[in-house]
Amino acid sequence: MTHGRRADRSESLGEALLGAVLDRAHELPPHLIGPLVADVVERLGGRRPQVLLQDYGQLLLVPLPGEGLTGGEPQVIDDSEAGRCFLDAVPVELPQENGVRVHLPLLDGGDQVGVMAVTLDNVDDDDRRLLHRISGLVADLLVTKHGYSDLFFGVRRGESMSVAAEIQWSLLPPLAMIMPRVAVAGVLEPAYDVAGDSFDYALNGDVLHVVMIDAMGHGLDAATMATVAIGAYRHARRSGIGLSEIYDFMDRAVAEQFGPEHFVTAQMMQLDTTTGRLQWVNAGHPSPILVRDHRVAQRLVAPTTLPVGLGGSVPRISELGLVRGDRVLCFTDGLVEEHKSGGEEFGEDQLIDCVNHLERTGRGIRAVTRSLSHTLKRARGGQTSDDATLLMVEWRG
Repeated sequence: MTHGRRADRSESLGEALLGAVLDRAHELPPHLIGPLVADVVERLGGRRPQVLLQDYGQLLLVPLPGEGLTGGEPQVIDDSEAGRCFLDAVPVELPQENGVRVHLPLLDGGDQVGVMAVTLDNVDDDDRRLLHRISGLVADLLVTKHGYSDLFFGVRRGESMSVAAEIQWSLLPPLAMIMPRVAVAGVLEPAYDVAGDSFDYALNGDVLHVVMIDAMGHGLDAATMATVAIGAYRHARRSGIGLSEIYDFMDRAVAEQFGPEHFVTAQMMQLDTTTGRLQWVNAGHPSPILVRDHRVAQRLVAPTTLPVGLGGSVPRISELGLVRGDRVLCFTDGLVEEHKSGGEEFGEDQLIDCVNHLERTGRGIRAVTRSLSHTLKRARGGQTSDDATLLMVEWRG
């Protein structure tokens, strides 16, 4: 730059559009997100803006209401262009008579918030770049404002939800996290009546911490126990102690609160995302499954200790070196002990067959985990008498 000459600081169209979101984001009430999106899309020359949110059952994309937004019926994720955008987390453009319908994934930290759709007369690379950045800001807005309002909860809820399920959903981290070195994706079933199952994770520096739990019983008692177990896990994890000490802390917390006849099965893991070194403690949980080269390679059978709350001895820490692309699938017993339509228990062999079939599609971890949960539920005749939870971790190297 020539000495003394000021750089051009005038506002371009792109900066103006992004600024329209940023400048108003801080004090924007949740119900005005829709009108803001509609205004920005109109200034870009677009029409029929739509924001679609995933329902709790992970079956539908439901239009967010708001002045200026296009409504309509919910779209089936497995049978729509918006659903394809959602599952693969990539833009999808659909030529129409009056222009091009563009669907953009609403991504936040790798989690899928939903889809934003808009129709333009035509689409070039400048439009794509601006829409990509606008959709990123909209996703951040939706996540940020979610805690201030029941609006988004109401949109995503497809049927009545039990109090226990309300508690569990409020306890969960995002269902997915996709990062350069590691990815996590989980599913809870039955979505509107889950009680004792839960999971948690945290990426602290280079280490991914994961836990999956299954509190005994059903209803509010199980949800309350799960809440204490997850709270104890988070407290211990944040104290920087190891897996054995985390187990001991959770064990004492559950025993002191609920007495000797109550327990929580648990699977606790730590993954070094730089080396792929996986460590885990199994407290009465089904053994995880290792998926390598898109096929189940082995069940990670290892020494177990008593479930949390029953005063088990110091647990054995198991170890495994992962290869880039490896996936580890954790699940609760409700997934394999449920009976199929004909009365036979589903079993781990059937689970492994389903995993192998879905892994051959080569889809991302979020899409595979969701499809696996729905496939297993269909195989059980659409019924779930017990909580059935999946959590998959992928080391991306």
